[in-house]
Amino acid sequence: QVQLVESGGGTVQAGDSLTLSCAASGRPFITYTMGWFRQAPGKEREFVAAARWNGGRKVYTNYIDSVNGRFTIFGDDAKNAVYLQMNSLKPEDTAVYYCAAADKIPYGLADRYDFWGRGTQVTVSS
Repeated sequence: QVQLVESGGGTVQAGDSLTLSCAASGRPFITYTMGWFRQAPGKEREFVAAARWNGGRKVYTNYIDSVNGRFTIFGDDAKNAVYLQMNSLKPEDTAVYYCAAADKIPYGLADRYDFWGRGTQVTVSS
């Protein structure tokens, strides 16, 4: 199993950049599909991005349309950490962001992720 801890959230202005960290303890993150989700007040949990690795190299990425071109998911296997780089932030990006790991291919479904962090708050002011 793996334990996940998110960090790096905060309050920024529209147009700013922010990078979230997901520190993994236990199994290396490269053995999982790693995903980022978010939940805004009054809304359901939303898939944001995911990635898989093979042979130490990223072989798959997926982003929702609203963040494609602005957000990038990447990992550092030496640190056993996954990151979400967020550029050109918008007020509608405001949410609690969660890191998750799936032992099997999750097909973009939150219910198929096996391990979750407790989240980090991102607030974007206009």
